[in-house]
Amino acid sequence: MMFEKRIRVLSVLFMLSLFATASLAQGGAAPSSKDTTATKKAATKTKKADLVDINSASKEELTALPGIGDAYSQKIIDGRPYNTKRDLVTKKIVPQATYDQIKDKIIAHHAAGEKKGGKKGSAPAATPK
Repeated sequence: MMFEKRIRVLSVLFMLSLFATASLAQGGAAPSSKDTTATKKAATKTKKADLVDINSASKEELTALPGIGDAYSQKIIDGRPYNTKRDLVTKKIVPQATYDQIKDKIIAHHAAGEKKGGKKGSAPAATPK
């Protein structure tokens, strides 16, 4: 009789473990570290595609950034080209608080034909409208 009780208890435990395993398989197990790394890389690639290039963005694209209105967007356009996005603060184009709001949404790409250390006073390259 004691043996039968043990068998029943073990069978109940076995059935519970089967149900738990099945529910994990259907609900999705916790992602492995490789999966989370791949997910982060995919999210980063998506983010890079969504970044606004301060060296080529239109006034409308700049105005869509948080804290950037018509005045700041025009100042950003007038201050081009930028070597880094941090130039917005160092050149006093936007205040630090505004930069903190947009720093993860912008990038400063260099144009392919752009030379570093160009002469002052030289005419800027024409931008397409």
